[in-house]
Amino acid sequence: MLSVPSLFELTFYLLAYSFLGWLVEVTYYAVARRRFLNRGFTSLPLILSYGVTFDLLIIVLPTLQGNHVLALIATLVISSVVDSVFDWVTRLLSKKIRWEAERERLFSGSGGGILVSVAIAAALYLVYLVIHPLLMTVRLILPDLLLKIIVIAVAALLALDFISVIVVLRTGRTTRFESEERTLSSRFAADISERVWGRLERAYPGIESVSSEQAGGYVFAKGLCIDKLIWVFLVSALIGDLIEMCYCRLTGGVWMSRSSVLYGPFSVVWGLGAVVLTVTLQRLAGKADRHVFLGGFIIGGVYEYMCSLFTEIVFGTVFWDYSYMPLNIGGRTNVLYCFFWGVLSVVWIKIIYPRMSALIEKLPVLAGQLITWAIVILMVCNGLLTGAAMLRYKARDTHPEPANAVDAFLDKTYDDAFMEKRWPNMVRTGEKEQGGLIGEIEAGLEATLEAVSGGGAE
Repeated sequence: MLSVPSLFELTFYLLAYSFLGWLVEVTYYAVARRRFLNRGFTSLPLILSYGVTFDLLIIVLPTLQGNHVLALIATLVISSVVDSVFDWVTRLLSKKIRWEAERERLFSGSGGGILVSVAIAAALYLVYLVIHPLLMTVRLILPDLLLKIIVIAVAALLALDFISVIVVLRTGRTTRFESEERTLSSRFAADISERVWGRLERAYPGIESVSSEQAGGYVFAKGLCIDKLIWVFLVSALIGDLIEMCYCRLTGGVWMSRSSVLYGPFSVVWGLGAVVLTVTLQRLAGKADRHVFLGGFIIGGVYEYMCSLFTEIVFGTVFWDYSYMPLNIGGRTNVLYCFFWGVLSVVWIKIIYPRMSALIEKLPVLAGQLITWAIVILMVCNGLLTGAAMLRYKARDTHPEPANAVDAFLDKTYDDAFMEKRWPNMVRTGEKEQGGLIGEIEAGLEATLEAVSGGGAE
């Protein structure tokens, strides 16, 4: 029976695997280079990319029902994507820093070729099979109150540590000499800055501060930055929704909404897919098409699988089901659509994205910033309202009467007829035949809720 981990459990595993990953890297460099190196982004003995990777594995791998080949592929993609995203986020958050040496880590797989990446994925999968049951046992043995105190304390320290590192990297280096005539607080800040810089210089030789002019001037959304990815998401979400609507019209003879949100023709799956492909496949842009195709084939398939899993776990709904198609994987994706993802990746990386990137960078800086963040605010509100309507749509199965004013508003404005017209292919998991994978997820959710309401986790 599949059980969805609680938020506390995921936080515990994130911190535990972040520490284990840090320990492995420290041990490796101690043996290989005979010196201590903290290769983490923060000063604490944690490397969060490992924690996030294993949190995703803990959620995804049980749904593959012991298929080791698919589990290995999923581990390969998840670890590679997480590492690419963390590498990009690090560069984004420390935009005043020049990293002369590539930020390679022991488990990054970058520069090592596909065989090294597969070997790393196999090692991570083996850790999941062997170490994770031990961690689950530790979690059950330790008193809940003690465990919660430890997790909350470490999470709070991590947040403070993360903020201090970000401030230091974004403001540049401040030495003790420069702060001799300053106040006590200024000297304390300079000491922190010196310690952070000293650790990073030992771990990443060649790191240095750069000015705004050195970093690239004042071109709007220059390079692979958050502003550009917001526009990539928005444009791709719009185009993807229109493509799917036209496809439904051509194949089924009807116009059908394929939007992911209540308002506007925006497909979140397409938008996030474009962002994921951009961040993860940019390093392959200069290579042959077959490399991009293979990367898109695997990453796109795993991405579609995880999107389906997410909607079922969070909203209890199914937006697509490929169980009737040959070579499907749990009904969430199939080999044919993975092939389409590969072709789309080549077209996107080689043709569409370079042109879109150039057009986005031509926007005026001030106007571009204002429009970008206005879009962000509107889309966040749209997404939150959509999530609330989805959750209420699912809850009406068991609690048809509104419990408060918010439920009453959602029932009146977004009733079942509205929701089913907006998403005609959407199916509640409870309406599908129980006993299969979706039924297991539903039963797992119910078991988790019962455990929580009973005062503790399983």
